[in-house]
Amino acid sequence: MTTLLDLHGVEVTFDSVPAVRSVSYSVAAGQVVAVVGESGSGKTVTAMSLLGLLPSNAQVTGRALLSGRDLYPMTPAELRAVRGGEVGMVFQEPMSALNPVFTVGEQLVEAILVHQKMSARDAKRRAIELLNLVGLPDPERRFRSYPHELSGGQLQRIVIAMAVANDPKLLIADEPTTALDVTVQAEILELLRDLGTRLGTAILLITHDMGVVADLADRVVVMYDGKVVEQGPVEEIFAAPKEKYTQQLLGSVISLSGTVTERALISDVVVREDHFAAADHPATESVPDVPGVEPLLRIENLSVVYGGRFRSMAVHAADRVSLHVEPGEVLGLVGESGSGKSTVAGAVTGLVKATGGQILVDGVDVARVRGRAAKALRRRIGVVFQDPLSSLNPRATVGDSVAEPIRLHKAVRGSEVDRRVAGLLESVQLNPSLRARYPHELSGGQRQRVCIARALALQPDLLVADEPTSALDVSVQAKVLDLFRDLQEEHRFACLFISHDLAVIEQLAGRVAVMHRGHVVEQGPTAAVLAGPIHPYTQRLLAAAPVADPAGQRRRREAWRQLV
Repeated sequence: MTTLLDLHGVEVTFDSVPAVRSVSYSVAAGQVVAVVGESGSGKTVTAMSLLGLLPSNAQVTGRALLSGRDLYPMTPAELRAVRGGEVGMVFQEPMSALNPVFTVGEQLVEAILVHQKMSARDAKRRAIELLNLVGLPDPERRFRSYPHELSGGQLQRIVIAMAVANDPKLLIADEPTTALDVTVQAEILELLRDLGTRLGTAILLITHDMGVVADLADRVVVMYDGKVVEQGPVEEIFAAPKEKYTQQLLGSVISLSGTVTERALISDVVVREDHFAAADHPATESVPDVPGVEPLLRIENLSVVYGGRFRSMAVHAADRVSLHVEPGEVLGLVGESGSGKSTVAGAVTGLVKATGGQILVDGVDVARVRGRAAKALRRRIGVVFQDPLSSLNPRATVGDSVAEPIRLHKAVRGSEVDRRVAGLLESVQLNPSLRARYPHELSGGQRQRVCIARALALQPDLLVADEPTSALDVSVQAKVLDLFRDLQEEHRFACLFISHDLAVIEQLAGRVAVMHRGHVVEQGPTAAVLAGPIHPYTQRLLAAAPVADPAGQRRRREAWRQLV
């Protein structure tokens, strides 16, 4: 194979603080090389250095040869020609990578005209071809759409279309699937694989998701603390990792059990979704309620409708949803983005107004309670949100954030508040000395621990956790899930745990409910639903979930293709 990109002794420092140290690896033409490691390992900094996208206080040394030409000594004008021309870039967050005030088509046309001499009409034709290439339906309509009018998966396809607009030799994909649910992730990985084959483009994949690596990569480069600790073919790295850090990284991966993945995907009969309409066949519980025990949370025929604007149709975000959570039980609520999971969570916590149905917490109707009774009810419900950074006040210290619900509800007073905060921080395995720090001074895992401590500050009977680990590295995710399990066993709170990761649900939840297009299409004991899914949508979710095993992932990929 011809070497396309060759890095020799790359070092990056920020104001004399080393971030990348003596990094060397290569990418061959048409090859997919995955660079893996936890946050702060230097993966993204190394990739950004190739295109001159680091801040002004960064000092870069070493060599980065693209087709024999060193990228580092290039002038800004030469680098602009390389960016988007010879090298395409797919960023982690597609919404922030697109300009919200311009249409998708305008941005695609601009990306083409900057690097190619052609008329505006030809550029538009090329842009629509690209939207077709990345599998977007109705490309003429998408061409006229603004970013906020599209889903996360559609936006990521558009970012990929921009990245390959000028037939680059190399595509750098920085965490391209982190914010996506498993079904959309599988589609994006299939798209990247197909583009690499059809266009002959090499892919430098930056990720912490080892299932994605197993699915897509030919070679793996493992980074830790700014250095490359191990590299080699994907099968060798996964089968026999030599370095301790690589072993720990693979050991932290949370995957569906082998029994579930094999039994769920091998079925003599696959029910077609158009023969199983969720609205006509509401999901039924396969086991009865615990005799003599009133559910702590009971949701009956919940409907949430968002009114349409400018003659658009109303959106039924939740339609006749019925669920229950027993005291001390963890119920997993799964489904892809837009399925209605977070809408149900918002209705339970009072952040979303229900259009119909009932939500009862220990027999109290959430929609009807007012005044002091409402405040007392809110005290019994704790919430952990998906993004810990945006859910914490950046101007409040860790101690103040954890103490806020205690002070608001006057649970304790005076010096007892500080003692309660210290105890809560210790319970989530944080040093109480961190109480004086601000959110930006903590890691992602530490911030999520702070959010869990705040949610437990009033010793709630019900905890609503909305994707609390999806934005975390695999090693941090495993630690947070272990912590969550220990806390739930200690405090015995009931929990509505929302996730698109079935492996997480398998570990935590005794029962699971699957949502699709606002309906609960299947529910029951977790082991039974995951091992023998009945609804085709549940089958697709299971087939789309990647596992950290290259050979096993190839089998799952074929099963997923048959189900879509």
